[in-house]
Amino acid sequence: MFGLAAVVGCSTALTSATGGESATPAETTVAPTTAPPTTVAPTTTSTTTTTTSTTTTTTTTTSTLPASIIEVPVVDPPLAAIGTSDGDEAARIQARLIELGFWVSGADGDYGLTTRQAVMAFQKYMGFNDPDGKVDEPTAAALTNMDLRPVSRANSGTLVEIDKGKQLLYFVIDGKTEWVLNASTGNGQSYTEPDQNTPGEIISGVSLTPSGLHNVNRERPEGWWEGDLGEIYRPKYFVGGVAVHGSNSIPNYPASHGCVRVSVPAMDWIWESGIMPMDSPVWVHDGA
Repeated sequence: MFGLAAVVGCSTALTSATGGESATPAETTVAPTTAPPTTVAPTTTSTTTTTTSTTTTTTTTTSTLPASIIEVPVVDPPLAAIGTSDGDEAARIQARLIELGFWVSGADGDYGLTTRQAVMAFQKYMGFNDPDGKVDEPTAAALTNMDLRPVSRANSGTLVEIDKGKQLLYFVIDGKTEWVLNASTGNGQSYTEPDQNTPGEIISGVSLTPSGLHNVNRERPEGWWEGDLGEIYRPKYFVGGVAVHGSNSIPNYPASHGCVRVSVPAMDWIWESGIMPMDSPVWVHDGA
């Protein structure tokens, strides 16, 4: 027996708080009015001072950065390429990732899951060809020499921004990009799979994370839930059956049925920090 074809979602027929099934929305490309894309570049202001007693003219140039762009110091001594080794240098790398806004559970020197995810997110942000979560020489050099915190496309408002091009999730607070998480969205491929909640039925659809401005409209706070297309952890739904949720697989490419996967520890942090409450705007776009 075949079920209705689904367009998006990790869970295509979840029951809402009012007892009804969530509808599958149409694809939208509406950009948010509270946080539009930005291409603002740093501006410079030149001040010229001339003294009448000498022939010397002094020109002073100062850099004025937009409020959404934050400078950070270069690391000294430089960070070392450690692969995925534990130890003091791993703790330095973790501290640097946190300083830059790539979320890590702590700077404890244990090169575990959240560190690998943060390094992968950094590599994605920098446009590395093969973001693998390991600190090689190019990654160590980039982490050392980065002098500006990462920025999303939104430069105003408080929202969750999902960049499908970079496969990253940003938390923007008052126009500033506070945190960046590794993410995996829908891969755009067609699928035909068994319905995990209805034995004997088949679900067919397209693994699509719908672009546009949405908002968190329901959530499930505790543990793992059996969605129609597999288990999802502590989901926060923002359109139909599509949610940001924890997963045990967040690769460096789009791999979901339409939901936005983050690591299980990252999802716990999202809940515990309160950074993504109900009604939070969620802006999904294709990137540059």
